[in-house]
Amino acid sequence: MGYQRIEVKPIAGALGAEIEGADLKGRLDNTTMDEIHRAFLDYSVIFFRGQKLDPGQQLAFARRFGPIDRHPIAKGMDDHPDVVRVVREPGERFNFGRMWHMDGTFIETPPLGTMLVAEEVPPYGSDTMWASMYLAYDALSDGLKKTLQGMRAYHSSGSPGRFEALYKGMKARTDAVPTEIAHPVVRTHPETGRKCLFLNNSFTTRFEDMTVEESRPLLDYLFRHCVRPEFTCRFRWTEGTLALWDNRCTQHEAISDYFPDRPELFNARRVMHRVTIAGDRPA
Repeated sequence: MGYQRIEVKPIAGALGAEIEGADLKGRLDNTTMDEIHRAFLDYSVIFFRGQKLDPGQQLAFARRFGPIDRHPIAKGMDDHPDVVRVVREPGERFNFGRMWHMDGTFIETPPLGTMLVAEEVPPYGSDTMWASMYLAYDALSDGLKKTLQGMRAYHSSGSPGRFEALYKGMKARTDAVPTEIAHPVVRTHPETGRKCLFLNNSFTTRFEDMTVEESRPLLDYLFRHCVRPEFTCRFRWTEGTLALWDNRCTQHEAISDYFPDRPELFNARRVMHRVTIAGDRPA
């Protein structure tokens, strides 16, 4: 089925598409919104350039996909507590989200999706990559699919106290507490019906009813498998770009390529406004 109200331009064979023909500042009609939602499901991560939404406009667009869910660790903006200001200060070595991960898998109902608006970006570098967990699952052997079906794995937040030490420009919530929960290793997407892997190197610690040591060989294999290059796309940010990804079926990584011998990049500031859309319990 084609698109009539928007233009969809895929950026890679695996996932990802730029969307043109929609003004996100205005009130999108239902037909246009339906096409945007279909592109979101078809490509798993979608991008809109030249939007420059303020926090209120970003929240209004995010709510078209579902209720808003606050980040369990990062503190939101004072005037918009549902919006996290993601800041990488000049001279910092790492971005927030610098390792492959799925957002918030250490809570009972991980996010449906995450939305970023680029407020300030370096002149180059600082890209973000996404990986399709649909393709990662599809590429497994029938034997491994059978093994993983019905297995569950624990996801842990780690200590919230490390957050501010890692990211100078951000604050942790005062009520943040360590959390751990088990989710299915293979989940069925509630809207598309497709199966996908649901685990990640940042938060998944062990399989249910197994020790960390026993779990490690298979987890390490799956972590490497999930981010094979052919399952990924890479996106270069420009100011005013909005990205929205389906957290139920993708992993992502904010690339930290800030090297001192590139001062125009190393000394640049990166600021994103982040909103999380509430999800359901994986099944």
